[in-house]
Amino acid sequence: MVALAEKRCILMKIVGIAVWQLDLPLTTPYWGSGGRLKIEKLDSTLVRVDTDAGVSGWGESCPWGNTYTPADGPRVRAGIAVLAPLLMKQDPRSLEAINRTMDTVLPGHQYAKSAIDMACWDILGKVTGMPLWRLLGGTEADLVAVTSSISIGPSDEMIALIRDAYSKGYRIHSAMVGGSDPVADIACIQAVEAALKSDEKVAYDVCRAWLPAVAIQVLNNVSVRGWIEQPCQTLQQCAHVASRITHPIILDECLYTFEDYLSAWRLGACEGVKVKPNRVGGLTKARQIRDFGVAVGWQVHVDDLGGSPLADTAAIHLASSTPAANRLASSLCYHHLAADPVPGQGARSIDGFAAPPTAPGLGVEPDITALGMPASVFRKGRRHA
Repeated sequence: MVALAEKRCILMKIVGIAVWQLDLPLTTPYWGSGGRLKIEKLDSTLVRVDTDAGVSGWGESCPWGNTYTPADGPRVRAGIAVLAPLLMKQDPRSLEAINRTMDTVLPGHQYAKSAIDMACWDILGKVTGMPLWRLLGGTEADLVAVTSSISIGPSDEMIALIRDAYSKGYRIHSAMVGGSDPVADIACIQAVEAALKSDEKVAYDVCRAWLPAVAIQVLNNVSVRGWIEQPCQTLQQCAHVASRITHPIILDECLYTFEDYLSAWRLGACEGVKVKPNRVGGLTKARQIRDFGVAVGWQVHVDDLGGSPLADTAAIHLASSTPAANRLASSLCYHHLAADPVPGQGARSIDGFAAPPTAPGLGVEPDITALGMPASVFRKGRRHA
């Protein structure tokens, strides 16, 4: 029996991929990028990868609405429909091989690949008996600081939200700013900074809203304790601004591929980066980018764009395994949501910190009876809608 079990482990193959679509409404609408981006509901895709060894893994892909970046839920599921039949009979533990197959048959479309890659990591953790934070390079389940998320609005409303977050243990805040009126942006940032307590700081997320001239004007007229995030639309514009200000910049929405991160380093465009597994294609590529960032001396903020605590937890595993000197606070999406498909599971913010699970794999196991019928099931190359 032992020999048979070992043989089955050696010969593990993917035999099925099931896909669920979930609507995740936000508790309140979220405004960003100068108020031009409004999010009210997320379209999430959960994936379960099944193997012939009886081990299954879970993943999630959830764009932050369809106005934020070029991705949406239907395209995620359409991409999975292309990928799934070609992954049958492959070993899910061979993560680089799985990713090469996905990149060959469907160039780009990283959102579609991320949930499958995450599920394969979950399987690898389960069969090795190790949590993902250990497989990703961590030695302990380090706590990860969590940022609050402050929607754009009048400065007094933003300050009230920061004070409320502080009472819940948050000491680092991510506040949306940015518009076409430099005077108003300067006044808002100055008001927020003046209201901060000595043990807290804010990362001002412009979310691409400023033209370079506005960014330079605003940032040369304010003093901040934290970061300036993604001041302009493109990498080149952000690099131009970075050379003319003294504030540290963290880049986000202009970074999709490893080559984008390499270009940011070559241009000296930032001191930190956000690494979002969903956007870059999954944990395999996110780990590669994280390791590059550590090697060049960046500080790294790991979170995901959207989704349930399943997606949040995958990001916290990667964040926890990042060296403390390079690790910035993470954001969690679940506290924006009015729905929770995995209640009580995964990484949750407690007094402003989140811990990755110590169970093997991802440490989150959705209840399929609560999820309902899958939208699609792929078995040995066949699709069952």
